[in-house]
Amino acid sequence: MGSDGRRPESTAGADSSAGVAAQVTVRVARPEEYRRAGELVFEAYDADGHVAADPDPEFGAELRDAATRAEHGDLLVAEGPGGRLLGTVTVVLPGSPLAEVAQPGEAELRMLATDRAARGRGVGTALLEAAIARARAANARRIVLSTLPTMTAAHRMYARRGFVRAPHRDWEPAPDYPLLVFELEL
Repeated sequence: MGSDGRRPESTAGADSSAGVAAQVTVRVARPEEYRRAGELVFEAYDADGHVAADPDPEFGAELRDAATRAEHGDLLVAEGPGGRLLGTVTVVLPGSPLAEVAQPGEAELRMLATDRAARGRGVGTALLEAAIARARAANARRIVLSTLPTMTAAHRMYARRGFVRAPHRDWEPAPDYPLLVFELEL
């Protein structure tokens, strides 16, 4: 990350194993896109039942609040053909009010989400690769993230990229609401 927290755009091809030739560009979100990025995260989590399952009544509002994520981290978006936002992820460092498990020397990924219509097309992988590049640029030696046990498709994507489970770091933000931690050494 530069001194302004920005990095040049990166273009990543969609996962060719999914048979999609379209290109996505992953870049820092622009302020006029924050509302849509927040809605995208909310819609993805809600469609998978995660909003209703979360014990925090403010969780939906937190998912929609992309402006705060942009203020305290790097809010990345995946842009598809015609400028359509297909996904988003936030990269934060320790000390950010959004960091939940990151320790010194680590970067943390928050709220990775893809539009349901774009799933299985490599958008999540492109976002993950861009987030890893951001973490490296920030001189992080490790990336961490928390995920629900039910997010199995995401777990497979993380494992394909080399993330490993870190069960000693698992935590519960509320009783009977476990979050699993994954790590990637850089």
